[in-house]
Amino acid sequence: MSRKPQGSQWKTLDTDLNRISQLELGTAYVSRPLVGLGLGLAFMVLAGLGTSVFFGVGNAGLVVIVAAVFGAYMALNIGANDVANNMGPVVGAKALTMSGAILMAALCETAGALLAGGDVVSTISQDIIDPAAVASSGSFVRAMMAALISAALWVNLATWIGAPVSTTHSVVGGVMGAGIAAAGLIAINWPSMGLIAASWVISPVLAGVFAALFLAFINARIIYRADKIAAARVWVPVLVGVMAGAFTSYLALKGLKRVIGIDMTSALLIGAVVGVIVYAVSKPRIRRQSEGMENRNKSIKALFSLPLVFSAALLSFAHGANDVANAVGPVAAIVHATEFGVFAQKVTIPLWVMVIGALGISFGLFLFGPKLIRMVGSQITKLNPMRAYCVALSAAVTVIVASWLGLPVSSTHIAVGGVFGVGFYREWYMERRLRRSGEAVGDVKLIAKEERRRRKLVRRSHFMTIVAAWVITVPAAALMSGVIYGVLGLMMA
Repeated sequence: MSRKPQGSQWKTLDTDLNRISQLELGTAYVSRPLVGLGLGLAFMVLAGLGTSVFFGVGNAGLVVIVAAVFGAYMALNIGANDVANNMGPVVGAKALTMSGAILMAALCETAGALLAGGDVVSTISQDIIDPAAVASSGSFVRAMMAALISAALWVNLATWIGAPVSTTHSVVGGVMGAGIAAAGLIAINWPSMGLIAASWVISPVLAGVFAALFLAFINARIIYRADKIAAARVWVPVLVGVMAGAFTSYLALKGLKRVIGIDMTSALLIGAVVGVIVYAVSKPRIRRQSEGMENRNKSIKALFSLPLVFSAALLSFAHGANDVANAVGPVAAIVHATEFGVFAQKVTIPLWVMVIGALGISFGLFLFGPKLIRMVGSQITKLNPMRAYCVALSAAVTVIVASWLGLPVSSTHIAVGGVFGVGFYREWYMERRLRRSGEAVGDVKLIAKEERRRRKLVRRSHFMTIVAAWVITVPAAALMSGVIYGVLGLMMA
């Protein structure tokens, strides 16, 4: 007959079980990052195995398999880093949960890549290299492989340190570095590189200015009005119509190139028509939605949430259509050169290559995206639906203006520049109000200068980290690409 445990025995058992539970929790916490890493590696392996079905494992097939594996790696990094620019503001404004934003972004990115992704891409990105410099197919394959590997490694490093960088500029730097390694400095088209360098400064500043102007307009016309609801009924439909028109033109210019070719004038006319229609439809909806609302800012935020969600979806669709080429463009170029023994400045992207890029972006977003989404959405500056709306609208308008000016812009620089613009505008406005308050009471400083410095609305540490990462992206990717090109030359000799 067994004896029941005494009180002290129960206490010892509970202590031991508690230790085991703590060990299990600790093990789960430590191993959680390894799950994403393992799934990412599994996706890369599957991409390589799938490619081997098409090309076998001979010398030529092995080169294509390796390219497919690194293309999958690059796509994972694009999903982890670049997509945060579109989803960060909507999550930071609490218009969507993290899981909802990731699901929506994955669907829209995949749809954009497969439905509107460019079926023909330039193999020499932005005409950086003189094609005569890489006349042999072997040199060309090594250059594209080095560019792909170096860009993926750099974006991976940037994601790890929490800096949203441009994957487009990473590829540009990789191509430049490989071109220099292959044929020297004379092979580089320096005017094109100068234009790209100018865009590092122009595009984020332009986006920041637009975002600040939109926020100033919303503050003046809606937020700081005595009757906020009446003001919102007048201006929110106008703002929604402007957003719809801007995004229609944006998608026509940047996201639908595969479906139909549209020039700037046609895109703007289509956007204007859509904007007027959306204004007419949204005006009665906003009036109904605002009935019974309290005259406070919280009510205004609710009116901007739905347009903000739609803008994030459209940005993700356009991003998938455009930036999938960063992952699969070099792969498609390598496939073409391997199959035909010659390279071309423009090649058709095979469907299976496009699928690797689209799925890789989605998996990278699922597995590694939340870190950068939180960074862009809440850690640079505090966002609400109105501020996030200004960021999204400034992104669309900046792309349109940059296309008109002929500037090669980065969606990363534009989106993050818009966030900075909103934050710095709020700092300026708060300082202005503080100075006016001081004047009203006889120039008495209500808050000490040290305390005002501590209350800055833009996190300076993140600002400096991001700007530094932007500045060194092209040189760092170029340096790595040049080294990798040399290593590949030794391995293929």
